[in-house]
Amino acid sequence: MANKDGHRRFGNIRKRESGRFQIRYPGPDGRLRTGATTYATKTEADRALRSERLEHGVSISTVAKAYRFLRAVLMTAAEEDKLISRNPCRIKGADNEHTPERPVITVSQVFELADRMADRRFRALILLATFASLRWGEVIALRRHDLDLVARTVRVREQLIELDGGEMRLCPVKSKAGRRTVGIPAVIVPALIEHLASYVEPEEDAFVFLGKLGGFLRGSNFRRAAKWGEALKEMGLAGLHFHDLRHTGNTLAAQSGASLADLKARMGHDSDRAALIYQHATKDADQRIADALSARVEAERKRLDQDG
Repeated sequence: MANKDGHRRFGNIRKRESGRFQIRYPGPDGRLRTGATTYATKTEADRALRSERLEHGVSISTVAKAYRFLRAVLMTAAEEDKLISRNPCRIKGADNEHTPERPVITVSQVFELADRMADRRFRALILLATFASLRWGEVIALRRHDLDLVARTVRVREQLIELDGGEMRLCPVKSKAGRRTVGIPAVIVPALIEHLASYVEPEEDAFVFLGKLGGFLRGSNFRRAAKWGEALKEMGLAGLHFHDLRHTGNTLAAQSGASLADLKARMGHDSDRAALIYQHATKDADQRIADALSARVEAERKRLDQDG
């Protein structure tokens, strides 16, 4: 629901000086969180805001039913009781219990997209974000000591967010569940080894993914330097968002046979509803997910080699 100054009951959307839109929403601790990325249109931002709200443990069906009930109450207040001038419930599609599914790309498309990045420093970024199911703010905040390529794990502890004035701020991840160690498929380890050797300073606290000039990555700078839009257009994937890589990784992990508990732990899902499920997740199960993903990638590569 939007009020007079454009704020919604579960968060808000603001237009930045760049013309892009950014979301803010309450975290599980009640503090306002700023989205780590920006969106080209208000519709995309609204969809992202709703997704964040759902990730905090409220189902699509519950949100839609609550919205319809609130709209009906306010309709009575506006049209029958004349208590308000008009019904403020005007969010298009908020009463829809069947939101459009975000795209899931294939394993081969993930590798093709990584290879199409205009700057090779972004190849490992694409692969790790996808196959470790990382959010944008999480992956760009990784440091060298967060990667253990012998154990094949990545540790998530921090995130980078862009503030109102354009400042990039390093913050803890937004929930306890978000602090996690995720298994890495063996098949992408060579890409990470190459990346660390070519683009990352030797210090243990050096950031893994930075821009060409050594600054923090911003979504707009990444898209421009990587020629993200051009790559997607050439692949026939126009409209794919960076967050869809995480969605793809989550889907592939689920298809590997992971239990709900292990999958939610890997995703860093922070809903209260799933808290009891998280405690049953184990590192061994998570590594089996990574192994299954690696086997799937290898199988896909062999199939393509045979076809070629």
